[in-house]
This record gives sequence, C-alpha cells and structure tokens, in this order.
Amino acid sequence: MADLQQDDPDPAVAVGDLDGPAPPSSEQSSEPPEPAEQQEPPAPAAESMERARELLVTHPVADGRSGLAGALRDISSYDIEHGEGQLETDIPRLRVGGVGAQFWSLHVPPELTGDRAVTATLEQLDLVRTLVAECPEGLRLALSADEMADARNCGRTAVLLGPVSGTALGDSLATLRAYHALGVRSLTLAGTRWTQRTGLTSAGWEVVREMNRLGVLVDLSGCTPETMRRTLVVAKAPVIISHHPEEVPDEVLLRLRANGGVCMVACTAATLHEAADRLTHVRDTAGPQSVALTGAYDTGTPHAPALGDVSCFPRLIAELLDRGWPETDIEALTWGNVSQVLRAAEFTARSAKPRRPRPVLTPLDA
Repeated sequence: MADLQQDDPDPAVAVGDLDGPAPPSSEQSSEPPEPAEQQEPPAPAAESMERARELLVTHPVADGRSGLAGALRDISSYDIEHGEGQLETDIPRLRVGGVGAQFWSLHVPPELTGDRAVTATLEQLDLVRTLVAECPEGLRLALSADEMADARNCGRTAVLLGPVSGTALGDSLATLRAYHALGVRSLTLAGTRWTQRTGLTSAGWEVVREMNRLGVLVDLSGCTPETMRRTLVVAKAPVIISHHPEEVPDEVLLRLRANGGVCMVACTAATLHEAADRLTHVRDTAGPQSVALTGAYDTGTPHAPALGDVSCFPRLIAELLDRGWPETDIEALTWGNVSQVLRAAEFTARSAKPRRPRPVLTPLDA
C-alpha cells in the first residue's frame, strides 16, 4: 500500500582565540576604536562536513521554497543542467548540496491581480513543466510523497509545484481545483481579500476546506498570527509555513506542533551561526517533527556568505551536528518531516467525504 511505502532508499541507488586589543596607553589616541566588521564564525569541523554529506545521501534536503521559476523570467538564456552563474540554483549545485526535492514557487508579482495573476501563474507553471521535461537526468516532477521518494531514489531532484499565491485564485474554487489538476501542491493564503488581520473570513474557511479535500498544502507564510491561529483551528490536514518573513510566534509554533505541521526555516540569516540558532529554536519549541529547511534561493533575498547557494546545505547540517543535534533529528529536518506532511495531506484528501464545493468564493464580508 502507498501509505506504508518506506521513504528510505536503497543505499546502492542514492545519490586559536585572538587576543583582545590592549588597553590604550596614555600616549595612545583617545579616539574610540573602529567597530569590527561582522564575520562568520569558524567553519564546521571537517569530520562534521563529511558526516553531513553522508547523511544527505540517504536523507537529502527537501527544500521548502525555490524562486528559480520566477528568476528565469528575468534572464534571456540559461543552462541549469550544466551550470548557471546568473542563478543560485543549477543541477550540479543541487547535487553537491544534497537536495533531493524542492518546492518551486509559482508566486507572481503582487501588482498582478485577477485574471492577470491567473494567466501569469499558468505561464510560470508551463515554464516549470517545460524545464523539468528538458532536464530528465537531473529533475523529475513529483505530484505526491511517493513520487518525491521515487525521484530521490533514482538520483533526481524532485520538483514540487507551489506555492501558488492565493491572489491567483481569481476568487474561484474552480481555479483552485484546476491548479491541483495541473500538479500544484501548495498555496499561500496571505494577501487575499478573504484573509484579514483578524483571521479568515467565511470564504477563507471554504478555501482551506477545499484545499484539505484536494490534498493541497495550506501555506501560512506571510499571514498574521491571528490568521495562522484560526487556520490551524479549521484545518483538517497539517499546514506548512514555508517562507515567513519574520520569526513565527512561539504560541503559533505550539499550535503547529499539535496540527502536525511544519515550520520551514529559511537560510537567510546574517550568518551560518544565526541560521542554526533559528532552526534550534523552532525544534526546541515545536518539536523535531515540526521543523524543516527553506533555501529561499533565487528569491532576491540576501543569504549569509556561508549559505550563498544551494550547494551550501552540508555546511548548515555540519553546524547542527557540531551543536549536538541527534542524527534522527537531522534526518527529520532534511527529508522526513516534509515527506510526512505530504503523506498526511494525501491521506486527509482520500478520507474526505465527497461534497459539492461552492463554485465562487463568498464575499469578504460574508
């Protein structure tokens, strides 16, 4: 049975302290010293790097958000199969970074609304499908947790479609169902007229219920804490937070833990050390089963020098090993938690009783 399929692949197939400044003497200038530039802490130990790479062979990173699809709109030619210096992602660096799966964001510029947003989303979806088809030795489209595992076991990086912006629904549940039929597996709620600072409207509740029925992951990135809380009340399947711009409140992390969802921590901190701090905080608060990774590469967001592109994930894993993270927690962080959330969403969709959803969303004030 698909639900019982194991995610572990066949291994044969898998891919000195510096002295502080001396106090000034009476002959030295009384001018204050220049502030020191912020620097990365020392690199992880060589043994930790080696072990990190070993772990990523069988438990590669399932990256919660890549901006590659959007970045490709802005360049006239590219070659991600052999290497592309204009980007932070290409297939050679995905392999070096131990990336087994990526969610490819289909967000479109926020100034696009209504039919224009729908059209732009469909064009971007077509671009991704075409690119994946042109790179069969490196990429494989995945529409389920099983297909994600199959791609990894064949040495390919699984490409999952999403998130789509909720504003690109065109206020139609039929559009949501069409996106799902085309392979979209996550959607963000933020920025829509059916989410408010005080939470979801009744139309928003209908969207969440329909996403659960279809097996589309609810992505709370960018939502207010109150919208997060209310969504976690109504959601019947685990939700994700793939790229929230701020730290998620601890109270929401605790609710996320009860929901079985996952907070994906972006590699956009100022330093490698700070990124590891954020991951550790989410793990300690929400539990090791509710934390995952988001590279946020090719999104236009700055990264720490040690985490400059998709090849750098082993450095972050090595840092966590140096901090004493158990390898079971690492395995859950990189692959296990994302796979489990996908499986749970699929199970919820199969278990949902058939019902006739509304063809058009209710008004904002309904």
